[in-house]
Amino acid sequence: MSAITTKTCLYWLTSLLFFTAFGQSDFVKIEKQQFVLDGKPYRFIGTNLWYGMNIGGGNNEDRLRLQSELDQLQEVGLTNLRIMAASEGPENSPYQNKPILQTAPGQYNEQLLEGLDFLLVEMSKRDMKAVVCLGNFWMWSGGFPQYIAWANQTTIPYPDIENGTSWDDFITFSESFYTNKKAITLYHNFLRFIINRQNSISGISYKDDPTIMSWQLANEPRGYNHKRQYRRWIRKSAKLIQAIDTNHLVSIGAEGDTSTKLSGTDLHKDSKTRHIDYATTHLWIQNWGWYDPQDPSTYDRAKTKALNYLDGQVKKAEKLGKPLALEEFGVPRDQGNFQTESATSIRNDFYNLVFGYVSEKATNGSILQGCNFWSWGGEGRPANPGTLWQIGDELIGDPAHELQGWYSVYDTDKETIDIIKKHSNLYK
Repeated sequence: MSAITTKTCLYWLTSLLFFTAFGQSDFVKIEKQQFVLDGKPYRFIGTNLWYGMNIGGGNNEDRLRLQSELDQLQEVGLTNLRIMAASEGPENSPYQNKPILQTAPGQYNEQLLEGLDFLLVEMSKRDMKAVVCLGNFWMWSGGFPQYIAWANQTTIPYPDIENGTSWDDFITFSESFYTNKKAITLYHNFLRFIINRQNSISGISYKDDPTIMSWQLANEPRGYNHKRQYRRWIRKSAKLIQAIDTNHLVSIGAEGDTSTKLSGTDLHKDSKTRHIDYATTHLWIQNWGWYDPQDPSTYDRAKTKALNYLDGQVKKAEKLGKPLALEEFGVPRDQGNFQTESATSIRNDFYNLVFGYVSEKATNGSILQGCNFWSWGGEGRPANPGTLWQIGDELIGDPAHELQGWYSVYDTDKETIDIIKKHSNLYK
């Protein structure tokens, strides 16, 4: 037997043993505008667990926390996790969670990579699917701004979040990514690296791992004043992924239309290319100015606007003829309180509304197939609720550029968790 044949046999034997032991299912596919898994409709309620790679790459206590959190999510009935598999920049960068995966172009933190390996293996054991995000428009994981800084050998014009200064310069900087060939090349080099990675625990290449549902180009990319270049980047990046990996779906990770045309996004136009398999949308009633936590009277109008927005996103996805996932939505605690034990009555009501909307659509054959709430904080707690994350603080659902405790759902939020569980049971 030749060396090549022996290697091939060992690879398939390892794969067979791994997936037999962990009970992992097949790849998620699309048939007749629906997600399909093992020949059956795949509809889901899930969450965002962006910090899974980070605690998976931590110490033994961190890994025990990750396993415990995945057990909790499984018990609640969540089957789909949107995770971050990229972070870029120096370790002294502001507004960014640490440690960082890619500290310089092509230089990777192997411990974090092994944390991502561990996360995927543990998800596989629980028959969960991962939507793997590969970049970011915003700075909390480095993302586009860091690639531009590397390409141009310049600094990032961060906003002064503590003092509430304008984001305009930062946004202008980040959107220039779409016209910066060197920055895009650095990003594409990372895509090739991560998609071709072989899991150090399972021995399975990421591109062959059915734990992964889809590769996602970035978190909330926006076109702003570069819509044409933005859509060209979508096409080229998605095409590159499909050339490397023929097993997995590809999505953008965009917010859909958002609340304003100034964002330069359009669910239909952005996802129209054949290289994007399904559409995504986000829903933010406070961030988009529809709801003021300090004025509860704004909530009813915000709910109406939210449902109208979702109706519009479904219609655009139907026009596309592609499935749709609502992959981010959240509401702060009552009165915008950041304390971990404060009330969540508005959040609970909004979760009921959104989960109910998605469940009704998904179980009746709609093009809207699932949702992921933002975001799971689990066993973590903010060191100083309402302030920014600092090195040494526990990781929760709120990234480093956001006030800690804003949108996190903790394992002690029993009423919220009961609502999630009630709706996840509809998918069984």
